[in-house]
Amino acid sequence: MAALVMVFSPLPRLRGLLQRCWGRLERGFLPGFAGDQSPPWGPALAVQAPAFLPEPASDARESNETPSLLDSILWMAAPKKRRTIEVNRCRRRNPNKLIKVKRNIDVCPECGNLKQKHVLCGYCYAKVKAETRLIRMEIRKKEEGPFNTPTVETVVLYDGEEPTENDKGKRIIERARKRPSWFVQN
Repeated sequence: MAALVMVFSPLPRLRGLLQRCWGRLERGFLPGFAGDQSPPWGPALAVQAPAFLPEPASDARESNETPSLLDSILWMAAPKKRRTIEVNRCRRRNPNKLIKVKRNIDVCPECGNLKQKHVLCGYCYAKVKAETRLIRMEIRKKEEGPFNTPTVETVVLYDGEEPTENDKGKRIIERARKRPSWFVQN
């Protein structure tokens, strides 16, 4: 019994070429075979050894045995016994592998969101990051160029704040809004 395998290509030219070649093959090699007779050729087994293994250097002590197919196979360890379901379940459900319940959760004193103890609150960090980005934009506008490391200290003043005696000689950035409660004055 012969099996016919058709390959459909998305490219019409390639599909036509394959159909023409298959037609020539049927007309040339199979003229005397009916539908229920098998062609003179059959399936074949092709085995190729791995090419990544290095070949041993030939020396005088080598035996005259012919190389075997099993000589070039990379042998790996295999378990001698099957693990039982009980052993597998005990291994998978080991208490060390289960999800741990966190007991170091605390309420942020600034915003009231939950956070881990001794870790910065993510919500507060996002607010500080946004405010810092706005302050850097103000510095860029004032200096009319890219943000460079200043040679003097920077003081940020919000609405209603005046520079003090300590702020003389420092770079002063003014923000047109009320000072946030979490942004302490230095």
